[in-house]
Amino acid sequence: MNFELTEERRMLQDSLRRFLADKYTTQVRNQILDSTAGLSATIWSQMADLGVIGALLGEDKGGFGGTGFDITTVFEELGRAGVVEPFLDTAILGAGLIAELGTDDHAGILEDVMAGSVHLAFAHGEPTSRYDLNIVATTAQNRGDHYVLNGRKSVVVNAEAADHLVVSARTSGDVDDQNGILLFLVPSDADGLELNGYPLISGGRAAEIVMDGLVLPQDALLGSEGNGFDAIEKCVAMANVALIAEALGAMETAARLTLDYLGTRTQFGRPIGSFQVLAHRMADVFIELKQARSAVILAAGHLEADRVTRERHVSAAKHLMGRVGKLVAEESIQMHGGIAMTQEYELAHIAKRIVMIDHRFGDTDHHLERFIALGADQLAGRSGTAATTA
Repeated sequence: MNFELTEERRMLQDSLRRFLADKYTTQVRNQILDSTAGLSATIWSQMADLGVIGALLGEDKGGFGGTGFDITTVFEELGRAGVVEPFLDTAILGAGLIAELGTDDHAGILEDVMAGSVHLAFAHGEPTSRYDLNIVATTAQNRGDHYVLNGRKSVVVNAEAADHLVVSARTSGDVDDQNGILLFLVPSDADGLELNGYPLISGGRAAEIVMDGLVLPQDALLGSEGNGFDAIEKCVAMANVALIAEALGAMETAARLTLDYLGTRTQFGRPIGSFQVLAHRMADVFIELKQARSAVILAAGHLEADRVTRERHVSAAKHLMGRVGKLVAEESIQMHGGIAMTQEYELAHIAKRIVMIDHRFGDTDHHLERFIALGADQLAGRSGTAATTA
């Protein structure tokens, strides 16, 4: 089987890598991190012009990509350069959910997203939901010609910069039911919507959101009542594939920086990379990186599979990347010493990105448990089919 990128993806990868190497230096990133916006509008616009956002959406929605390998091609380069701009939140989650559930009336929003003129955010996680996508306590009351939303959302990344929020709410069922979850497209300046923003440790900004009597027209509903969970799970699977590709790119940068440092830092008259114990530790890092790349390829290749197969591969990859990411971040910092903790040095930011990726949409423990549970469901389904056939 050939795992080489297609010519189109190689061209996208090359152009994105050259652009980021030229424009996204450590100094530029630190300026972005220190800014109140948490992103660069100029770089966002330039990357949209390069077609980066369009590569993350399918051709039926006006893009020119949207497959698992398009996503990994883009996000590996974003991770390699330590980009903090919210491509995941606007293009994968926000635009992905609109593409999944929206109508022709939403085509203009997707066009504006690809042009770089509109930001989106996905408001789903809540103070008590942890990583479980089915836990939604926010309520949506159908009043005939409008809905009324009440509830709270936590760590909504890119909420302050977003022009629209994709908000989940419940019309029926218990707080942990998969059925009864709806998605709404909410203007960020809507009455009854309160945002309290803050910076994130790995770059970018997020907000806590309170909805108190938020009134929305009927056409704010995306899709139909009760079909929100399946779309959320599918788009979060895409987001996890994007995250593991970003982690892979970031880990390769961490490994490269560490290898360079071991070759230039001298002790006892020779480079410390010549010391056997450090050479063995570096070899372990590169072995784990090979395994991580295989996991990314496997997960990306199964994004279009049936639900259980897709989710098992995503959870397996997310679990492995969390474990490998911890190893690479810790080894890189330890082999560098104190310089690795200074913000002026590239590795400080890269290591934070690697570690925090593990905590978004499920850490290693969560995805290990989920992988086991999905396998049990799959086996139970096969047993039931065999019994029926017999």
